[in-house]
Amino acid sequence: MPNNDKLIIGGQEIGNRFFTGTGKHASNAIIPQIVEHSGIEVITVALRRVDLSSPQENILNYIPKQVKLLPNTSGARNAQEAVRIARLARATGCGNWIKIEVISDNKYLLPDNYETVKATEILAKEGFVVLPYVSPDLMVAKALVDAGAAAVMPLGAPIGTNKGLQTKELIRILIDEIKLPIIVDAGIGRPSEAAEAMEMGAAAVLANTAVATAKDPVLMARAFCQAVEAGRKAYLAGLGPTRDVADASSPLTGFLD
Repeated sequence: MPNNDKLIIGGQEIGNRFFTGTGKHASNAIIPQIVEHSGIEVITVALRRVDLSSPQENILNYIPKQVKLLPNTSGARNAQEAVRIARLARATGCGNWIKIEVISDNKYLLPDNYETVKATEILAKEGFVVLPYVSPDLMVAKALVDAGAAAVMPLGAPIGTNKGLQTKELIRILIDEIKLPIIVDAGIGRPSEAAEAMEMGAAAVLANTAVATAKDPVLMARAFCQAVEAGRKAYLAGLGPTRDVADASSPLTGFLD
């Protein structure tokens, strides 16, 4: 990987472009194993899962100290609730990175883009490094830039579906038009889909369900890391053009004339 190819978010360099979460694992004890064997540097955790009164149940105790903690506002139904959760996260020692999730749709769990913009503007002014999770929409992404977001996290498909890059063309527009890192989040079910997102020029990929529900989550996390790295290398190398008709790689005439 070129030395100048760096992912910088909130002034911090992130070496591993695959991010994951902590939900749906059969046991929290597997989280340190995933980090150890994959080198993951960023993990998101729902603040509502943090139980400071119980060391055994406190998810934070299972996240290695070298990992960048990305608390999220899961459970927030509007901007006001997201802001409250973010402030609580910082007050409990989770740092100033925050992934904004505002969801009031209980069937498809789609984010409320407009409430997300409101929360982003408030929290960015308070010094948070804000990574908002949104449905891919160019106008919303531009509003997030103006609001002070540190990155934009468009969904590939609804949360937990493992359906892959259903919003591929909309994400491509964000990558082309938005200067902030575009981190594809939600719906990615296979390492090959993560690689495809990276080949498009995404800055990083976050997947949780695909790892947590695998038969071997540790091995799956490694597979995702390798796929994300391969996709990034392919993007930097420059993919060859596609054609509608065959194009021989060697001359077809002049050999037996």
